[in-house]
Amino acid sequence: MTPSRQTSKVTLKDVAARAGVSISTASLVFSGRGPVADATAERVRQAATDLDYAGPDPTASALRQGRSGAVAVVVEERLLHAFRDPFALAVLDGLAQELDALGLSMLLVADHGDGESNPLAAHAVDAAVFPLCGRADSSLVDHLVARTIPIVGAGAPAHGSVVHVMVEERAAQADAAQHLVDLGHERLAHVTMPLAPTPPPGPPRTVSRGEIADAAYADARERALGFLDVAPTGTIVEASRADVAEGEAAGRLLLDVPAAERPTGIVAQSDLLAAGVIRAAESLGLRVPDDISVTGFDAVDLPWLDHTLTTIEQPGEAKGRLLGNLTRRLLAGENPSDTPFPVTLRLGDTTAPAPH
Repeated sequence: MTPSRQTSKVTLKDVAARAGVSISTASLVFSGRGPVADATAERVRQAATDLDYAGPDPTASALRQGRSGAVAVVVEERLLHAFRDPFALAVLDGLAQELDALGLSMLLVADHGDGESNPLAAHAVDAAVFPLCGRADSSLVDHLVARTIPIVGAGAPAHGSVVHVMVEERAAQADAAQHLVDLGHERLAHVTMPLAPTPPPGPPRTVSRGEIADAAYADARERALGFLDVAPTGTIVEASRADVAEGEAAGRLLLDVPAAERPTGIVAQSDLLAAGVIRAAESLGLRVPDDISVTGFDAVDLPWLDHTLTTIEQPGEAKGRLLGNLTRRLLAGENPSDTPFPVTLRLGDTTAPAPH
């Protein structure tokens, strides 16, 4: 019987010796972070192939550096919904660009907010980012704080240890509502994003000012309050999700009524909701903006919409890059403060003077 051959684990040192280079040069080839002549790099890669060397052990590297090389990016609910939202995708893209430049990877985590499961318990991460404004509180924050992991947010969770990129949500939404008032609109309505993680099942519904004040989601609450600052008697409808279908359902609820009761201006908390409202209006034979004016929020690219929305311009990619920049500063040992992120009203063709 032929005895089994005893093999030992191939190391970077073995690869460097076979290629005739120093260990540091071989390391630069695998990390891609330093200038190495093409011929030398090819020699190192060939040596690795000959020896069946897959590359440096990332766990060992993390132990040496005291870093995992990963940043937790926490998204509420199912990731599917975030990937269907063009604004969320733009924010994640900007964040990914900044983290990639730092040599950091993104660990996408879905936080269901049940307080029972902890998706981060088994993962080593260098920092955590909550890139999309969600619940005011998160059970993950206490866990991260206990591990002394830096945390960056976009207005939520509300915690003294979280450094935020801040948008003046209330003032911005008030600007959109005021634009309609300045155009002569007196009957205004507002379509909100979900006010809580588990909105009541069923179609969109009207909500009271009291429900808004108690909303769990800070961005939806502040935008609704901004609308009420300008239109205190306006009707408010809550959508169960910030997408086109929910916007269309909310639009029908508001517009499929006698003309004397119908709002002439609708302020939506997202561009997708606004697009749904426009679909509802046009399906009911109403003209936008002649019969009904509509505003959105975010200024995402909607090439399939036959309108240019009047909306609050909030550049998602730039916001994501700012979140990444704050993450970099925290990891460098700095102590940055909450950073404002300015947004502006962008005029489009979905608003016009109120019909007579």
